[in-house]
Amino acid sequence: MTEKKTAKKTTRKDSLESLKEKAKKLNNILSERYPQAGCALNFATPWQLLAATILSAQCTDARVNIVTKVLFKKYPDPESTAKAEIKDLERIVYSTGFYKNKAKSLSGAAQAIIERFNGKVPEELEDLITLPGVGRKTANVVLGTAFGKASGVVVDTHVSRLSSRLGLSSGKNAEKIEADLMKILPQDYWIVFSHYLILYGREICSSRNPKCESCVITELCEFLKQK
Repeated sequence: MTEKKTAKKTTRKDSLESLKEKAKKLNNILSERYPQAGCALNFATPWQLLAATILSAQCTDARVNIVTKVLFKKYPDPESTAKAEIKDLERIVYSTGFYKNKAKSLSGAAQAIIERFNGKVPEELEDLITLPGVGRKTANVVLGTAFGKASGVVVDTHVSRLSSRLGLSSGKNAEKIEADLMKILPQDYWIVFSHYLILYGREICSSRNPKCESCVITELCEFLKQK
């Protein structure tokens, strides 16, 4: 019985080490391909990044950037956003989809920041996720991009898809995938690694028609082995 338990434990350890090595190779390859990798959302302040990320739910970054150009000109900070009429916010963010919920989240987050955080976007994950419309993904984006804090790994649809195809995680939800990635990635990779996967997902490893013939990480891909 003891021998079997020991063997199983060793196998798990070896598997974790192999995943860490794979993640390191992926990071090295993709860092060369995307040396300027970063957030695609346009913003000038932590609040604007928070607002843009709230709007980015089930919406393209390109569309969000068009909308925030108008939004931030009229409502550039928490103070002005908190005073804005909900109907006006709805009108401005309409094209991002789910506009009623998003306008409500923007207004609620702005009011909470003024009332509870002295008008400044909080820099701790535990505080950020108490704001309306803010979950771990949005909080990780803001902390990583606006404050340079590696609080976790941003998991969007691209990161989720590539993590599965590359065999980095078998998780079925963002929380499990994030937990798996945090185990195999050094913390100083957490912020940029998701940018790499997002960019590669958009350019090469798309959902319906991945360009496997142009892929530079085929040797690390489990999805291709199964085709």
